[in-house]
Amino acid sequence: MFIEEYLDETAAIAKAISREKIDEIVRLLLDVRKKQGRLFFLGVGGSAGNAGHAVNDFRKLAGFESYSPTDNVSELTARTNDEGWNTVFSGWLKVSNLNVNDCLFILSVGGGDRDRQVSVNLCDAIDYGHEVGARIVSIVGKSQGYAAHESSVCLVIPEVNSKHVTPHSESFQTVIWHLLVSHPDLQINGTKW
Repeated sequence: MFIEEYLDETAAIAKAISREKIDEIVRLLLDVRKKQGRLFFLGVGGSAGNAGHAVNDFRKLAGFESYSPTDNVSELTARTNDEGWNTVFSGWLKVSNLNVNDCLFILSVGGGDRDRQVSVNLCDAIDYGHEVGARIVSIVGKSQGYAAHESSVCLVIPEVNSKHVTPHSESFQTVIWHLLVSHPDLQINGTKW
């Protein structure tokens, strides 16, 4: 039965996910906040929706100045129209004065791949992050992507069924960022429920 299979996969991922990588992310974020750095959440597709939600939670619950370029559809589409999709994030980050105290937080299934021309905008943003010395955190579903190899800390969601990499990756992005904003070392304000 599909329902049981899918939920069993979800439980298997929860058991297999790297606690050590999550702890590394917590420590990195604590340092970013200590230095009054900002978080810039980047994602495409479903991960873009997750990025906007994460911005809210990190601002409200964990006290981070946080942003996502996909929250401003007018600027996003103007940049895409005038400059092209590949540089839409890096151009936005330049105007935002990304710096060494800041952190790019990549939410992606594949993490970008220049050779396959997939999410090249994430690759360009990561390269720009390296240029200015920003830290890079990513939560991805594939260990072969650009983000997995170029991040300061990358949490790869364990693959338990190749047919469900996308839904599990995007679902666990939300599980992990909710874990982070609920972590006693990071949370500043509680939730209502």
